[in-house]
Amino acid sequence: MKTVRATFNQLVLMAGVCLSLSASGAPADQPLYKDKTQSIDARVNDLIKRMTLEEKVAQLQAVWIKRQELETESGVFTPTKAKDILGLGIGQIARPSENKAPVSPNKTPEQTVVFVNAAQRWLIENTRLGIPAIFHEEALHGHAGRDATSFPQAIALASTWDPQLVEDIYRISAQEMRRRGGTQALTPILDVARDPRWGRIEETMGEDPYLVAALGVASVKGFQGNEPGRIGDDRVIATLKHLAGHGEPVGGLNTAPAPVGERLLREIFLFPFEAAVKLGGARSVMASYNEIDGVPSHANGKLLNDILRGEWGFKGTLVSDYFAIKELVSRHQLSDNLADAAMLALNAGVDVEMPDGETFPLLVQLVKDGKLDEAVINQAVARVLHEKFLLGLFETPYTDPAGVEAFIGNDQHRQVAQLAAEKAVVLLKNDNNLLPLNINKLKSIALIGPHIDEVLLGGYSDVPKQTVSILQGLEEYLDGRITLRHAQGTLLTRNTWQAGADSIAANSFSKERWHTDEVVLATPEDTKGMIKKAVAAARKSDVAIVVVGDNEATSREAWAETHLGDRTSLDLVGEQQALVDAVLATGKPTVVLLINGRPLSISKIAQQAPAIIEGWYLGQETGHAIARVLFGDVNPGGKLPVSIPRSVGHIPAYYNHKPSAKRGYAFTETSALYPFGHGLSYTQFTYSNFQVSKTSAKAGDVVDIRMTLTNSGSRDGDEVVQLYIRDPIASLTRPVKELKGFQRVHVKAKESVTLTFSLAVNQLGFYDQEMRYIVEPGKIELMLGSSSTDIRLNGEFTIAGKTVDVSDNKAYLSASTVSVP
Repeated sequence: MKTVRATFNQLVLMAGVCLSLSASGAPADQPLYKDKTQSIDARVNDLIKRMTLEEKVAQLQAVWIKRQELETESGVFTPTKAKDILGLGIGQIARPSENKAPVSPNKTPEQTVVFVNAAQRWLIENTRLGIPAIFHEEALHGHAGRDATSFPQAIALASTWDPQLVEDIYRISAQEMRRRGGTQALTPILDVARDPRWGRIEETMGEDPYLVAALGVASVKGFQGNEPGRIGDDRVIATLKHLAGHGEPVGGLNTAPAPVGERLLREIFLFPFEAAVKLGGARSVMASYNEIDGVPSHANGKLLNDILRGEWGFKGTLVSDYFAIKELVSRHQLSDNLADAAMLALNAGVDVEMPDGETFPLLVQLVKDGKLDEAVINQAVARVLHEKFLLGLFETPYTDPAGVEAFIGNDQHRQVAQLAAEKAVVLLKNDNNLLPLNINKLKSIALIGPHIDEVLLGGYSDVPKQTVSILQGLEEYLDGRITLRHAQGTLLTRNTWQAGADSIAANSFSKERWHTDEVVLATPEDTKGMIKKAVAAARKSDVAIVVVGDNEATSREAWAETHLGDRTSLDLVGEQQALVDAVLATGKPTVVLLINGRPLSISKIAQQAPAIIEGWYLGQETGHAIARVLFGDVNPGGKLPVSIPRSVGHIPAYYNHKPSAKRGYAFTETSALYPFGHGLSYTQFTYSNFQVSKTSAKAGDVVDIRMTLTNSGSRDGDEVVQLYIRDPIASLTRPVKELKGFQRVHVKAKESVTLTFSLAVNQLGFYDQEMRYIVEPGKIELMLGSSSTDIRLNGEFTIAGKTVDVSDNKAYLSASTVSVP
């Protein structure tokens, strides 16, 4: 301590400064905003008073495209144009792990840290007030940065029905991001997805608001930690997106209007966001591109100010989606000039324009012209600065590069990625117990499919340290014990990056496909003879595994008219159906494995194939997970987070429809091909001993629902017990079923556990005609089951008393416990 103090005094003397300390221990002449002993609000207020109008507006902007002018071709920060771009400070710097376009690959973790530190240092040392920047990154299923751990895609994470696992995954994602300098994640996506034609459905956690809410709260806690009002130095700000209604666009077309009324908006689409704000403490929200009833979200003051901030008490920052404020002019046509768009967005509640300042710089002149009150800007700036203080950026602005390369994508994180992939697998069908395969009774296997020798990661991915294809995973697992024949069978797409495949790492195809604008489907000439080779391999083998589905070019975000990903069909692309038909025609036992981004209408396969697995995109450890599931080392326990429709004509297919919605079609069924919550196991589970703690309850009460779950089969396994309710008679129409609780539980063979769901009566409320959130008296039907259609136990209780407005005392998620009977 003496040495440190001596050094400090020497530095002071060398600087020729006579320094005295205040009572708080801070230098007496130090600005209050730099005194960490002061409250965040006091520091924010002090800093705002010192800022010019131009400096304030700079804090409401990000830099992304212009960021490329701040770095060399090799990704090194250069101050050449820093004064022009960062001279007034900046709110956020976007995606620092990316390299200067079109350079590939992106920065390594260490290179990212060097860039972030250099940019941060320039801001602190060369701007008047030394305000550090927030660095935001994408982290949909792991940080989308080079070498980072790539977990299963979001829709696959939802298939785990495991909030604790999801929290762990986003904790790792936050840690990997923070170690390389990122401080805000543009994740999680809480859009409730009700149209599988929409290319972004893979980015969501499914069709049910309760499931999305439960996993959304877990995601926020993973990113930000569990300490209210604090974000640790190994965590980041979570950004809920996209508010609101984005998951059911007209025609399934990305950014199209959401055809929903306010009641549906609140009960379905807003519910996960409200829960993540109130229960998770989310510090940031992103508005959506779409409009609701003629009002684009970025100009929707009722949504962003009145509901989000007013009703829910949200205190964090609200950021724009990329280029969305400009689209108030170019797409929504609310005005013919960018200044109007800037004022509309700011007044509606948007704090930060992303990815670059295109409209918000015009706010300065609007204030000077008397068209905008500077107090509105001060309010937004205060929110931005609050998050910077909350992150501790004024005290610890720099990132330590030591050990970053070893930490990112390390073995422990890989193990979690593999566990997540194993838990995400959904067994759709298993006739005659074809699965698991018995390695001791097989001499040969045919592995067939267009992408068996690469890993499909889905959108918002970079290139992880390692990927394990299905072919590689089976080769490692079998270790030469049986013959493994493989053939592609067909191709889905053909693009310029495929023609140059020799120069592209195999595990970078996902990224290339997702980013490439033009998508060229494979032609019969491209695939000539491929099905024949696959059939030959199947005929020579004891069993065939056929891997079909999507890739990142056939199912993806449509972010521009020149970059599309939504579809009018849910059928398999190209010759894949013909490939499956040809292999099945050999008579060989066949497992169909789906690797895809959206639910696919596989009615013919469902009728003919003896075993079907839904895998979605399973992340970097795909091959390891699939091998262990196929051969029974892992007993699949995943459940569908979305309904799989029989055809595109059966949309909407979501389970929680209204009573009048399914009268019937001529010549076909209205039901889903595979319902929400469906998923089989290699063992069997028995439900029994249903008990309800109260036959009558009132608003504010909690009702306990108990049951015994027995693994009556011969294998240990996981079951997801799902609690549904129905309000059969109400003053407004109610859904035929609503998920209100679930628990994934592991049960050993021949053993039993007791599950208890604690259901708050206030969870059963709905919005009346005056848009009050009420609990009505009457009977409530209770259903416990293995899926939304596989109900095993039924019961009921009655809500007594009179109708109660519980708007100020809502309940969101039920609690569940597991014990040995």
